[in-house]
Amino acid sequence: MIVKNEAELLPDCLSSVQGLADEVILVDTGSTDATIEIGQQWGVQVYSYPWRSDFAAARNHSLSYAKGDWVLVLDADEVVVPDVIPVLRQAMQQDDYLLINLLRHELGSHQSPYSLVSRLFRNRTDIFFHRPYHELVDDSIQVILNREPHWRVGCIQDVALLHKGYEPERINRKDKFNRAKDILEQALIDNPNDAYLYSKFGALCWEMGNRERGLGLLHRGLELVSVADSAVQYELHFHLGTFYSELNQFDSALFHYQMAWKQPIPPRLRLGSLNNWANLLQGKGDLPEACMLYEKVVAIAPDFAVGYFNLGAALKAMGLLPESIVQYRKAIALQPEYAEAYQNLGVVLFKQGKVRDSFLAFKQAISLYETQRSPEGQLLREKLGVFGFSWDGV
Repeated sequence: MIVKNEAELLPDCLSSVQGLADEVILVDTGSTDATIEIGQQWGVQVYSYPWRSDFAAARNHSLSYAKGDWVLVLDADEVVVPDVIPVLRQAMQQDDYLLINLLRHELGSHQSPYSLVSRLFRNRTDIFFHRPYHELVDDSIQVILNREPHWRVGCIQDVALLHKGYEPERINRKDKFNRAKDILEQALIDNPNDAYLYSKFGALCWEMGNRERGLGLLHRGLELVSVADSAVQYELHFHLGTFYSELNQFDSALFHYQMAWKQPIPPRLRLGSLNNWANLLQGKGDLPEACMLYEKVVAIAPDFAVGYFNLGAALKAMGLLPESIVQYRKAIALQPEYAEAYQNLGVVLFKQGKVRDSFLAFKQAISLYETQRSPEGQLLREKLGVFGFSWDGV
């Protein structure tokens, strides 16, 4: 692991690898909180490394301390899913696996809820990270595969990692955008034909409010990307679909989401394009088609709470209230802190005349909003007061 000021999340991460890792190596890049002390309390190996605006360099420095046969790379805002540990152990027993790709659930990301990360690989000096930002070992792995074709790349189908990095409070708490911008600016100067960098930088520019530059970078990435690089093709089309959707350019957004969905990568990894495609159709009033796509979303990812929420909203808009309630309850069962799902459930129950059940759903929604410090809680109180709801004891 490489870390900086991760005292809040580090214990959960370290706890998740107990019983899996024979050694834990923590390379600190300049923490001013209790990160180092926490690492020492957990009995892990703690080293320091001066930050040089290069994530790959820091990662490779951490690899230099590893003595095991296999290396698992984590960030402090990730945890290993306990149920998958036996699967990981079994996969590492395969004599011909060089690298094992892991499915990661991006908690808090409704756009791209799953990603595939190349984080578990054999400990060899010729496996190392490239690129100063969104660093990967994939390039070095491909060199080995070309030279030693008996090796294979494996993939764990179950979710192996939970990632908290996309939760809003995590993004807002760090000066993440400005740091990434400086690194990517230099990376593109050094690698002007790297479509992967254009995808990352284009998305970042858009998020920082420079929409014109963001779109230009993404389209330039499409001009450069190899037809065979399906993962980057997907990412470029997905970002363009999202951004054209925000610009209310329906046809362009639909085209790019459909192109993203066509890329030959695992269905879970392109789930965001299908879900957003359905959102577009729902916004245009094509509810039956939107429902069909949402049903496909939850069939691919039965653990994706947002998919059930969206399906519930589409069914509600069609007047199919009992069916809508079923979907909202599924979303809540998967994500008990889903305040908006409770709120929408309350609306549907109220429409059905189930006032007490509606009250309980609204009460839970308000409680969750307030726990999450969302202004939606007070707004909901005020709206419901008009209907005569009394909130004594809430």
